Amino acid sequence: MLREYLRREAVFLLSAGIILLFIGFGIARPNLLDSASSAVHAAILDNFSWLYLISAFFFLVFVLALAFSRYGTIKLGRDTDKPQYGFFGWVAMLFATGMGIGLLFWGVSEPLVHFLQPPPFIEAASPDAAAFAMRYAFFHWGIHPWAIYSIVGLAVAYFSFRRGMPGLISSCFYPILGEGIYGPTGKMVDVLAVFATVFGTATSLGFGALQIHSGLTHLYGISSAISVTIGIVVIATALFMASAILGVEKGVQVLSKFNIVLAVALLLAILTLGPAPYILNVFTSALGGYVNNIIDLSLQSYPFAGFEWSRDWTVFYWAWWISWSPFVGLFIARISRGRTIREFVLTVLTIPTLSTFVWFAVFGGSALHLELEEGAGIAAVAGEDVSLALFAFLEHYPFAGLLSLVAIFLLIVFIVTSADSATVVLGSLTSGGGLMVPNYKKVIWGLSLSAVAVVLLITGGLSSLQAMAILSAFPFMLVMIALCYTLAIGLSQENV
Repeated sequence: MLREYLRREAVFLLSAGIILLFIGFGIARPNLLDSASSAVHAAILDNFSWLYLISAFFFLVFVLALAFSRYGTIKLGRDTDKPQYGFFGWVAMLFATGMGIGLLFWGVSEPLVHFLQPPPFIEAASPDAAAFAMRYAFFHWGIHPWAIYSIVGLAVAYFSFRRGMPGLISSCFYPILGEGIYGPTGKMVDVLAVFATVFGTATSLGFGALQIHSGLTHLYGISSAISVTIGIVVIATALFMASAILGVEKGVQVLSKFNIVLAVALLLAILTLGPAPYILNVFTSALGGYVNNIIDLSLQSYPFAGFEWSRDWTVFYWAWWISWSPFVGLFIARISRGRTIREFVLTVLTIPTLSTFVWFAVFGGSALHLELEEGAGIAAVAGEDVSLALFAFLEHYPFAGLLSLVAIFLLIVFIVTSADSATVVLGSLTSGGGLMVPNYKKVIWGLSLSAVAVVLLITGGLSSLQAMAILSAFPFMLVMIALCYTLAIGLSQENV
């Protein structure tokens, strides 16, 4: 009986054990953990930045090719299946789970940091730097992240709903492993997915907690001690675990819809109170620069001048999206039954992306207007503390206190939505792909996410969060490349 239990729970026990060892080591030897992760992180960036760029571009080309091929009409499920969720609810969950926290954290700060600290061939704090900043903000948050998510989402949804296999990433390797997906190799694939999900989500949880803390300090003078940030993580943990236990229908979907409404309200407030014509010009200009240069942007690492900039920004983002892809991919697979491959790909690539572009144009464009036209000095704030940039920006608007409170509340709900989704997915990954996840596993994974976030915040703060995202993404990037191959084999067996 013990042997059967160990076989059945191998992914859960092994992945939970690895995460527990990491947490214990981080608490006992935080400095050693920081130095070791920094060394591995630097080695990956120095030697494999090119692979991240090529892989992300390949994933985009691959999913677009599938959408417009004869396989685009294949349903993710039986031919008679209907979508489980309405279109608005589906898109709201896609957006809130896939981007949420990051938009609030980087929407103002990223364009300002690029504006102030561009690569060496761009004059800092110039109009050219502003155009460069918006173009790269669009690029980093454009269709590439959603193509990365789509690879995992498509593969899992296809093999799970159409082939009737467990909702696990290992199931996608059936065309090459056969029954081996139930053996050690398949289990290791799922362990890698758990590992990437935990660290990718913990990174976002840490970002969100840092920004909430900065906002509270800015508004109310609350202590800047790390213990306050940890307290925020603890409170967020209680909230997202409660939502995870309620389930997708009662928890994530309701929160996601509420999130979208609140985010749109904040965006409209900034658009109405800010320089609307200027913002619209920024949107069209940045969109044009993005579309016209998408191939160059996709493969450009600036090896002759600006390599460190590309490595610290583009490669970090691609690694972050890859580390998020197991949980976002599995989650969007779970909510996309009954959609065709073409509908899935085109919706996932376009609607969240266009919404993100509008967000960056409104917040980033308004911030650059304040910087260029009024000398507001927000870029200097972003350069020193990216988590504070949003609140320094809102200080230049009427009702600044109210807008800042709305932003903090929105951050909290985005944290709950993302971590809630990740907790459910982690429970499913370690329960054989089942949709009915025991609550004790949700509790264990919820606590693990928070504990990892706290360890990373203690050991090195923002730099540790970024380093761990890149470290956890590297092995899973190789898994994703293989996923494209196995999905292609599976689809080739369809009679279309």
